[in-house]
Amino acid sequence: MLHQQNRERLYKKANGQLLILTAYDMVQLSGDMEVPFQQESSFWWLTGITESGWKVIIDGARRHTTLVRPMRSEVDIIFNGEADDLTVKTISGADEIISAKDFEVYLRQLHRKHAVVSTIKEPSGYEFVVNPAQRTLWGQLSRVFDAVQDCTKLLAELRAIKQPEEIARLERAFAVTTQAFSKVRDKLDTLNTEYEIEAEFSYHIRRQNAHYAYTPIVAAGSNACTLHYADNTSKVHARDMILIDVGARVDGYSADLTRTYCRRPTKRQKEVHSAVEEAHRQIIELLKPGTSVGDYIKASDDIMKTALEKLGLLEDRDDQAAYRNFFPHAISHGLGVDPHDSLGGARYFEPGMVIMVEPGIYIIDEGIGMRLEDAILITEEGNRNLSASLPTSL
Repeated sequence: MLHQQNRERLYKKANGQLLILTAYDMVQLSGDMEVPFQQESSFWWLTGITESGWKVIIDGARRHTTLVRPMRSEVDIIFNGEADDLTVKTISGADEIISAKDFEVYLRQLHRKHAVVSTIKEPSGYEFVVNPAQRTLWGQLSRVFDAVQDCTKLLAELRAIKQPEEIARLERAFAVTTQAFSKVRDKLDTLNTEYEIEAEFSYHIRRQNAHYAYTPIVAAGSNACTLHYADNTSKVHARDMILIDVGARVDGYSADLTRTYCRRPTKRQKEVHSAVEEAHRQIIELLKPGTSVGDYIKASDDIMKTALEKLGLLEDRDDQAAYRNFFPHAISHGLGVDPHDSLGGARYFEPGMVIMVEPGIYIIDEGIGMRLEDAILITEEGNRNLSASLPTSL
């Protein structure tokens, strides 16, 4: 059982710590409607619970897991349903379930043996309002325990190394995603708008009982120069490059994949695509166990600067501002439950890590934006491309 195995790994690394985590809360969309719910990823990784409002108490000293069921109104249960205890225990492998009305009393009992408790600190630095559940729990724990400490890095380090079942789930997510790309690519000449292309992806992903892992990007022409463009409303012209960044979520794990296509590419568009394709190939070859993350980033930058030089876009390799004008995002990020999984501050790549490689070149003055992105699993021998079945051709 995946979630139980994840907690076993946590027990070994946490050295008897007490950890208490919360699920996300439901938040308002508009009026009496809620935002479509997606669970906090570390909470799901440890429990498998997809409902809002739950909490989990992981007592490392006793190797014991307690789930806390939220208090919900009868109206809420009638409209939205509720998982019974047997189902929740089967999914999570938890030892017991208590009610939220008993949570405070249970915390005070735990405080007799644990002066310090660990939980996930509310993230900061985002340009949006974060879910309030973690801030609320932190305050609640602060009133009971002598100290509250952040376990975000601890969990990130564990999640960074994917276990065989996690890799199998990622492979299923990429199988759905690459199949959808292939189907859409075959009929791209008949699709005249970004939203028609998105609709085709929606059909092929949902018919495999999967969902989007993130908001799909279908960006034609200059729209692709906006990195997270998501309007997907524009007409597609014959000579537009079409950047498509789509990933399916399957069994809790996210695919993330980007290709750039064009129906009638110009010579310049072919040159840009070829430059990115070659950089993409060279950068993937850098990934192997034991490679320093810092050395990888430096070598990737050198490869991208060479690509820009060949296209006549970069005159001075030391001009960082000019370089970032054409390549403004990171070359890589982790992948797993989240499309952007943390690597836990790793200094070296290790077997089991899944690294996205996504070189791109964005030339605003020419209305050209293109990116290629694949998921690379670090293996004992080197690496394996989880999305290799989908060609990178224009």
